Amino acid sequence: MIVFAPNWLGDAVMALPAIDDVRRHAPGASISVAARPSIAPLFSLVPGIRDVVVVDRRGAAWREGVRQLREGSFDAALLLPNSLQSALTAWRAGIPERWGYRAQGRAALLTRAVRAPAARGHQALYYQRLTEALGFAPGPLEPRLDAPADARRAAADLLASAGWNGRSPLVALAPGAAYGGAKRWPAESFAALATALASDDVVSVLVGGAADAAAGTDVMGMGIFLREAPGRNMPVPINLIGRTDLQTLAGVLAQCRALVSNDSGAMHFGAALGVPLVAIFGPTNERETRPIGRLEPVVLSHDVWCRPCMLRECPLTHRCMRGVTVDTVLSATRRAS
Repeated sequence: MIVFAPNWLGDAVMALPAIDDVRRHAPGASISVAARPSIAPLFSLVPGIRDVVVVDRRGAAWREGVRQLREGSFDAALLLPNSLQSALTAWRAGIPERWGYRAQGRAALLTRAVRAPAARGHQALYYQRLTEALGFAPGPLEPRLDAPADARRAAADLLASAGWNGRSPLVALAPGAAYGGAKRWPAESFAALATALASDDVVSVLVGGAADAAAGTDVMGMGIFLREAPGRNMPVPINLIGRTDLQTLAGVLAQCRALVSNDSGAMHFGAALGVPLVAIFGPTNERETRPIGRLEPVVLSHDVWCRPCMLRECPLTHRCMRGVTVDTVLSATRRAS
C-alpha cells in the first residue's frame, strides 16, 4: 500500500495517527508514502514506513513520480489529500485500489469514495475518520515523532557553530507561518520575548523553513539592541531559519526547553516530538488545528468578535494577535519549560 501524504507539514503531522492506524491494522503489510519534496523527509522519522516516493505537482517531476509509483506495483493507495490531482496521480500510476474522501469531483477516479463527515472537527480526527470508514480501527489521536541520535548530534554541531556554548538553556521561537501574515504574532513581540528570556540567561533559537526567512530577519532586526546593550552580557538569539532540514530541526527542538510558535507546521512538528509548546492562535480555529502531542500544549488567543476569520491578511488592526501580550507568552513559556 502507498499513502499519499497531505501537502503541508502541519497537515502531514496531523495525519500520522491515521497512518499509524493503517500500519497497526496490517502489521505485516509494506507501507510506503508518496509526498511532495518538502514533506518527504518527515517520514524518515516515522517508524514502519518502507520508503518514500517523491511526487511533485507538475511537469517532468510529476511524470517521474508517476513512473516510480507504477514501478512500485502498489496494490492500493490511500489518498489523504482531497485534491483531484492526488487521485489522478494514483490512477495514472495504475494503482488498482484508490481510496479517499469524495471531494473535488474525483469520485470517478476512486474505487472507494468515502463521504466526508458533516462536522469536520479536528484535522487529525478528519483523517482518522477516513481510515476508520475504510475498516481500520482508530487508535490514539496523538502524532508521535522521535529525534534520532544522529539528528541530535548534527543539531548540537549546528548550534555550536552558531555560537551556543552548550550549557545555556534553549527556547525555540517559530515566528513564521505559511498561510499568511495574519497568523503571525508581531515581530516586535517575538523580539521582546527573546529579550525577556535572555534576561533569564535563556538563548532563543529562531526556527523555520526558507519561506520564513523574512519573519526571522524582522525579529532579529527588532532585537538588534540585544547585541549592543553595554554591560548587560545577555545571550544573543540564534537564527537557524532556513538552515535546517526536518531531521536537524527535530534534533534542535529536542534540545530546547520549550517552543513558542504561531499556528504553523513547526508547531505541530514540535508537539509530535514532545517539546513543551506554547501556541499562539489568531485568525485560525484552534478547535480544528490545535496541536496534539504527548505533552499538553498551552494554546493562547485573544478573543475578538472577528476571529476566527481564516483570512491570510488582516484588513483591520490584527487585534487577535496583537492582543496576546508578551507577558502572557513569557509566563506560559516559563511554566512550560
